[in-house]
Amino acid sequence: MQRRTIEPRPDWQRTVEEQGLVYPLTRHPDGSLRPYWDESAYYVFSLEEVEALEEVVAELHHMCLAAADHIVSAGRFADLGITDPRVVDAVTESWRRRAELPSVYGRFDLRYDGTGPVKLLEYNADTPTSLVEAASPQWFWMEERFPGADQWNSLHERLVEAWRGQAHRLPPGSPLYFAYSSADELGEDLMTVAYLKETAEQAGLDTGWISMEEIGWEHLSGRFVDTRLRFIRSCFKLYPWEWLTTDRFAGHVLDTLDNGGGTGTTLWIEPAWKMLLSNKALLAVLWDLYPDHPNLLPAYLDGPRDLTDTTGYVAKPLLGREGAGVTVHEKGAAAEVRDEPCCYQQLAPLPVFDGNHVVLGAWVVEDEPAGLGIRESSGLITDEYARFLPHVIL
Repeated sequence: MQRRTIEPRPDWQRTVEEQGLVYPLTRHPDGSLRPYWDESAYYVFSLEEVEALEEVVAELHHMCLAAADHIVSAGRFADLGITDPRVVDAVTESWRRRAELPSVYGRFDLRYDGTGPVKLLEYNADTPTSLVEAASPQWFWMEERFPGADQWNSLHERLVEAWRGQAHRLPPGSPLYFAYSSADELGEDLMTVAYLKETAEQAGLDTGWISMEEIGWEHLSGRFVDTRLRFIRSCFKLYPWEWLTTDRFAGHVLDTLDNGGGTGTTLWIEPAWKMLLSNKALLAVLWDLYPDHPNLLPAYLDGPRDLTDTTGYVAKPLLGREGAGVTVHEKGAAAEVRDEPCCYQQLAPLPVFDGNHVVLGAWVVEDEPAGLGIRESSGLITDEYARFLPHVIL
C-alpha cells in the first residue's frame, strides 16, 4: 500500500460530475471550496494485499451476521437502544425471514497501513454513502490514467446482479421505488439513490422515484402512496431505520411492514434487520463473541474500562453518520462515561500517509466483498470534510 502523487486531469471536475459525482467540492468552515474528489494523489496496492483484504472483509461480514443472530436470540436489543416492543418484534421477524427479504449492500470502515492486521472501525450497513465515487468515477479514472491496470471494484456488476437475483422477492405488479430525503442539500444521497436506481433498471426492474417527504398515507386503504396515489409496495430508502421507526408515520410503517411471508403491504429495503448491523453497539457485541480477534478492537458499552490507561479510546454514539459526535480520548486522559448511549472502542489512530489520515471503505454487495473506496482526513476523525482518493492494483 503506497500513496503516490499525480497531476490531476484537465477539466477533472466536469468529468466526474458527468459520471454522477455532482458533489466534487466541499465547502469548509472558512468558506473555501476544496476538492472532495481528490485525484492529485492515488493509492497503489498489490494483488496479494487486495486478496488478503477481501478475505478479511468476508470473515468480518460473516461475524457480523453471527452477532446479529446472537442479539436476537439473546434478546440484547436494549444494548442497541431498541426498547420499543413493536420495533423489537419487527426486527426479530425480519431477521427470522431474512432469506425472503432483499438486502443489498454495506460498507466496512477499516484501519490498514499496508503492514499490520486490518482493524474494523465500524460497519455502515443501512445507509452507506460514497458509493457513486467508489463504483463509477474511480473506475473511469483508472481506465484513463492507468490503462491495463486493475482495481478492487466489481461494485457495478455485483449490484446489477444482486437486483436481478432478488427480483423474485419483490411484490409483483408495482415498481420498486427509490427514495431519498429532500433535506439532503449536497446531492450525495440523491445521487446515491439515483445510481442504485440505475443498477436496478439495468437488471430489468421497473422502478419509480420519490422523496421521503413526498410519500403519502392513504387513510381509506391504509397504505403508503406516491404523489399520484399509487400504492408503494416496495421501496429502497436511503433513510435510516431509526428515523423511519420514530417519525410521525412510524406507526403506519410498523402496521404495514412486509417482512416476507405475504404479510404487510410495504417492503422496505434495506430490511429492518439491518438495524442490528448499523448500530455501533455491534462493535461491543463482536468483541464479546470474538475476544482478541486480530481484526477487531476492544469495545464496550458500559464505559472505556481499562482502555483509559492502556491505549486510549474513542467514544462513538450508537447512531450517527460521518463522525458526528465521535470524541477521541488519548491514553491517560480521565475516563468519561457520556450521558448518551455510546460504544467505547480502543483508540487505533488512522495511519498517516504524507500527512493525511487514511481510512479504507470496503464494500459488500449481498454477502460478497465487492470493492474499495479510500478517504483521507486532516484529523483523526473521518468527517464531512474528508476527501476521496482513487486506487489501483499494480
